[in-house]
Amino acid sequence: MTDREPLRPVLYDEQADAVRLLDQRLLPDEERWLSLGGAAEVAEAIRALAVRGAPAIGVAAAYALACEARWGASRELLDRAAERLVRARPTAVNLAWAVRRMAARFDEGAGRLLAEAHAIRDEDEAACRRIGALGAPLIAQGARILTHCNAGALATAGYGTALGVVRAAFEAGKGVSVFADETRPFLQGARLTAWELHRDGIPVTLLTDGMAGWLMQRGEIGCVVVGADRIAANGDVANKIGTYGLAVLARCHRLPFYVAAPWSTIDLATPSGSEEVVMLGGKRIVPAGVEARYPAFDVTPAALVTAIITERGISSGPHPQTLAALA
Repeated sequence: MTDREPLRPVLYDEQADAVRLLDQRLLPDEERWLSLGGAAEVAEAIRALAVRGAPAIGVAAAYALACEARWGASRELLDRAAERLVRARPTAVNLAWAVRRMAARFDEGAGRLLAEAHAIRDEDEAACRRIGALGAPLIAQGARILTHCNAGALATAGYGTALGVVRAAFEAGKGVSVFADETRPFLQGARLTAWELHRDGIPVTLLTDGMAGWLMQRGEIGCVVVGADRIAANGDVANKIGTYGLAVLARCHRLPFYVAAPWSTIDLATPSGSEEVVMLGGKRIVPAGVEARYPAFDVTPAALVTAIITERGISSGPHPQTLAALA
């Protein structure tokens, strides 16, 4: 690891009384911080992917509501702000979870709301570090780990979920390295995962999204570790499109497929888990008139998941029973 400051993409600026976000749309070319005032601006930043990753947007929403309260918003305005934030990314269970937690404190004053937002941020980073500590023993010495999208420090309050497991294994001296899928169409793996791992001195190699099966066949991948936007009560995992394909490939090649996520991502109320790709680099890559489909997420059936790593413990199956026990 380098001796650089830990990467924390969402901060509260006490002097400006604003939410500070590292604009992830500009990475890796530019590190620019946004200073945002309240729910409307933070909701737009979430929609525009300036901040992304289920835990990170939950933290951003919490700070947005704290700022609204500090500026004197009434209970009615706070309720409206909460609704606006939840609508910004309905797939991310952490967002609604953080907003509900803040809403339970709306009548307790601005100071209490800011303290709650700080607690959500601090607890998320602590959870990521705990996930890393629990997950690292599952990683073999010298493992070459495949990951998809970005479930690192940039997607959380800090440290990361899937990349938290990678970081903890690396810090334990296991000599691990990472293959990062590019993750079309927004290239979160290429722009974000590769950037933050390289920043921290962890060996990383970029793959196009179609290469994983061939590398598995050659024995060059030891396991797959991904994050999650939502995990149903039966262990089905909703995550960035392409995750399901990796799970199928991992099962075919008898490789462990791990999901690392904070407990706030587990949605026990959901029993199961039953954009455009015609442009690249500013140029159209298919003939005019050819249709395209661009689902943003897929669902990986629980049967393909070796283990779900949370800060409360590890669910290694059967997931309905072990997740219920962890609850």
